[in-house]
Amino acid sequence: MQEKVRISFIAGATILAGLSTTRCNSAPETTNVVEDGSVETIQQDGNLIVLTLEGPTTFSATTEGAIGYEADLVQAFADDLGVTPRFIQMDSIDEILDAMEDGRAHLAAANLTITDTRQARLAFGPAYRNVTESVVCHQDGPAPQDLEALTEVNLTVVEGSSYAETLSAHAEDYPALTFDTQIAGSALPMLRDVAEKRLDCTVADSHLAEYARRLYPDLVIPMSLTEPRPLGWVYNPEIAGMDQALAGWFMEAHANGYLEELDEHWFGHLDDFDYVEVLRFVERVEDRLPRYRTYFEAAAEEKPFDWILLAAQSYQESHWDPQAVSPTGVRGIMMLTRVTAREVGIENRLDPAQSVDGGARYLERLYDRLPDAIEGEDRLWFALAAYNVGMGHIYDARTLARRQGLNPNEWDNIERMLPLLTRPKYYTSVNHGYARGYEPVRYVERIRDYYNMLRANIPV
Repeated sequence: MQEKVRISFIAGATILAGLSTTRCNSAPETTNVVEDGSVETIQQDGNLIVLTLEGPTTFSATTEGAIGYEADLVQAFADDLGVTPRFIQMDSIDEILDAMEDGRAHLAAANLTITDTRQARLAFGPAYRNVTESVVCHQDGPAPQDLEALTEVNLTVVEGSSYAETLSAHAEDYPALTFDTQIAGSALPMLRDVAEKRLDCTVADSHLAEYARRLYPDLVIPMSLTEPRPLGWVYNPEIAGMDQALAGWFMEAHANGYLEELDEHWFGHLDDFDYVEVLRFVERVEDRLPRYRTYFEAAAEEKPFDWILLAAQSYQESHWDPQAVSPTGVRGIMMLTRVTAREVGIENRLDPAQSVDGGARYLERLYDRLPDAIEGEDRLWFALAAYNVGMGHIYDARTLARRQGLNPNEWDNIERMLPLLTRPKYYTSVNHGYARGYEPVRYVERIRDYYNMLRANIPV
């Protein structure tokens, strides 16, 4: 009998795997004042100098380029100009704003909220996303629902952030409202402190707050400080034509659906795993899972994974609906293709016992096909991703990891590489071409979420 993989019971642990500690440029003081000029001179020079901050909703550096929502957005704009973005990672929001005021870059792209105070000193391009400022607390601690209650909590926010600006404005009417600040690239360190009960509450942009709740399920969002407000890039007003270039490009990006597509890539899954979905999942654990549990238990025997993992995968595939059929022709409780069913000897994909058995055997085949150097949990995440996107694309992602000097046997690195297979620069350089690389990453994340919820309520 094969030894089953021991899966760490950590909800949402893959959220931060895309982050890197690599710096694109080691220190902000090394940036010089850019020469006055125009968009045309930038195109002639070939470099677009962009200030940014590291964070899970912003930017992560790799040896071969940048990854992240802001990084993708900047890359698309730079591609349109025919130039290469040179990202310079700063340590704080104040450093970015001061540097832009001094004219030390062409753009700043760092999830910066457009506020009246900032607009008084800096030039902002068009808005590209709306966010609210969310108060985030621990579910076992204080949960203020208005500003009066907020005066009674231990509150720390990012120094120089719009959150600090908002709280300072509210303090005029609520003198007891006090807060500390901390230098950071994002609110994530404070969110972690709240999750570990070192802080009562913090404030984060709504998309980062929802992102963090997948990593730290005990976080709650009891109130918002603001109505939705826009994010925008800061640009150097001394660069002639930059305002028109940004206005034209963002108008086209809105019109052709690029911004909507990018939002879906990076943040679309956050809304999928909301409280309503959790409640629906709990209901189905009670009314559907008992019908199929014995099938999962039998199929997992002598496999390198337990039946709960198989049940979590099945829920992601079909919500435990044995009659499920997709527009692409996959069907059944494990959503097998006709070819896969034939390979594993399944005659009726809509028969739940056959489907579960076939899905388990197919997952085991993928698991066994992986190189021996991929071990432990990582091996299981690789196999699940291959179940979703195909083994060829997994090998391509490993190739990209090697090129960037990363260990191709670690899932943390592969889930950073898979999204690159949506970019021509990368997918044209590997064997199996384009892949919707965000999907297997989300697929594995969600299975891990479902697994953790099942483990919390069902003995193995």
